[in-house]
Amino acid sequence: MSGLYPETEPYATGTLDVGDGHRLYWETCGAPDGKPVVVLHGGPGSGCTPGMRRFFDPAAYRIVLFDQRGCGRSTPHASERAADLSANTTAHLLADLERLREHLGIERWQVFGGSWGCALGLLYAERHPDRVTELVLTGVATGRRAETDLLTRGLGAYFPAAWRRFRDGAPADGRDGDLAAAYARLLADPDPAVHERAARDWCDWEEAIDVTREGPSPRFASPRFRLAFARLVTHYWSHGSWLEEGQVLREAPALAGIPGVMVQGSLDPGNLLGTPWELARAWPDGELCLIDEAGHSIGDAGMAEALVAATDRFARRGR
Repeated sequence: MSGLYPETEPYATGTLDVGDGHRLYWETCGAPDGKPVVVLHGGPGSGCTPGMRRFFDPAAYRIVLFDQRGCGRSTPHASERAADLSANTTAHLLADLERLREHLGIERWQVFGGSWGCALGLLYAERHPDRVTELVLTGVATGRRAETDLLTRGLGAYFPAAWRRFRDGAPADGRDGDLAAAYARLLADPDPAVHERAARDWCDWEEAIDVTREGPSPRFASPRFRLAFARLVTHYWSHGSWLEEGQVLREAPALAGIPGVMVQGSLDPGNLLGTPWELARAWPDGELCLIDEAGHSIGDAGMAEALVAATDRFARRGR
């Protein structure tokens, strides 16, 4: 990706006990006395990557990355059959963010999030507006069932062959209902042949609807990653992310006074529901920046440049 800052290494790392048997991996890089920013990865279950550090000027920002419950370097990992997902909900993740902020001694921080991280960041800012200096969002999502229904069923009209394989991978009694819930049952099956096949089928569909991706995702090549990712996504989606339908958009007035930028690919499938424009209307201080010929990935042409331009602009803004 062009336009990014050079690679940088953390100057501090650790794990934070957030209760319920969970420990979160966190790291900080950049300037210890810089403007704080926290990065919220997607999925749920994608985990953070070193490339996420590169959207920020390391001389200006104190960059905080962490792996949400059940994924990345946090423990227990959702790929472990004994991992209990009952204490892995949206409310838990929001509480974890506050624990991490307090643990690191940060009063206010910028929130940077993509896809699921966008929805989580919006919820966090709506509940704790006094803790958020700015929002930089991409792959705009709000956690609505309408959005997950589009991704699991609605896009079948655009990718009929891939969707048929995806649907047929679900149990026969679940193919006409909530596909996320149907897959969640398979992913909880103790038989490795069953849950590994379900993880592969789920991730194959994720790749099929990523219209701008060139070649397979390296992360999906890992059975451990696939299983944790698929378990967490289906766990959240089958529960509606524990949100009332449209909740994030209804509560957007709480974002008043928080400036932000939404960097959105013009080919992102989520645009079919108009979510970025709905959020822009509900959040007057949010600027929508559309990138032509880009999709959902921050690696698409033009996405990185726009995101770095946003963080550079906010780096000059007071804390």
